[in-house]
Amino acid sequence: MAKTKQDRKKGSEGSEKDEVKGGKSSGEFKEEKVDINLLHTYRDKIVPELKKKFEYKNVMQVPKLDKININVGVGAATTDAKLIDTTVKELEAITGQKPTIVKAKKSVSNFKLREGMNIGVKLTLRNARMYEFLERFIRISIPRVRDFRGLSDKSFDGRGNYSLGIKEQIIFPEINVDNVNRISGMDITFVTTAKTDEESLALLKAFGLPFIKRQTNN
Repeated sequence: MAKTKQDRKKGSEGSEKDEVKGGKSSGEFKEEKVDINLLHTYRDKIVPELKKKFEYKNVMQVPKLDKININVGVGAATTDAKLIDTTVKELEAITGQKPTIVKAKKSVSNFKLREGMNIGVKLTLRNARMYEFLERFIRISIPRVRDFRGLSDKSFDGRGNYSLGIKEQIIFPEINVDNVNRISGMDITFVTTAKTDEESLALLKAFGLPFIKRQTNN
């Protein structure tokens, strides 16, 4: 039986909806609709505060968070290749983004490492996912760190970027402790547009990262 013009129109609309659901554009559309608290805080509160503190002449001079890099080394993957797959799934659950697998660039016989072998995973967060991750990290994950006394302010690289190490992936609520067979850590780097470490520190403090309050000797 031949399809009517109306049936063909419905079928066309249905296929377009399926593409939006499963295609790349779906993720982009969702990210645009997300209401991000930290982004609003940055625009409405942090920008005016930093502009006043550092006496910037233009709003465009105010530093901002550019991206967040996360790296997880999996040295034990030299003896158990499945650990890479587990790490990929964990990092994807934590960030909502699939990471890239890092391969060894050269062979090291003492560590049983061969060139091309999978030895870690990494990813870069930007825009909506970056702010969402930062908010969850500050409000939920950091308070779950055992014996936490604050972040060190000595880990800036001199160009406005800050790095810290996480010893246990189980501080993230997305990880089910009952399913974890191996405790692993990760390195997180906050890349900013700040020109100095002082400006970067002020920016990250304003976002809510809990740095150690150091006492100065008189």
